[in-house]
Amino acid sequence: MSEDTSSTHKDAKVIVYSTSWCAFCHTEMDWLKRLGVEFVAKDIEAEPAARDELLEKNGGNFQGVPVTDIAGDMILGFDRPRLEDALRRNGLLAE
Repeated sequence: MSEDTSSTHKDAKVIVYSTSWCAFCHTEMDWLKRLGVEFVAKDIEAEPAARDELLEKNGGNFQGVPVTDIAGDMILGFDRPRLEDALRRNGLLAE
């Protein structure tokens, strides 16, 4: 179950790796929607390719979800200050 709120997966600047049962994942995605941030959600349990992609980006180190890739900056957990900082640095969040 992948939720695509961006034009294409390849061009996505924000990718949220999640699972269907993760409350923090859903809270983060709702928060991003409220901020008007386009993102692609990838369920690592439902999509083996998404899991492999996440492991490749994290060097095989899996510590949990959500993991958010903001233009190459990997952020573990729903860490609002780090997420906001990365979004601002990449011009994805209005000041």
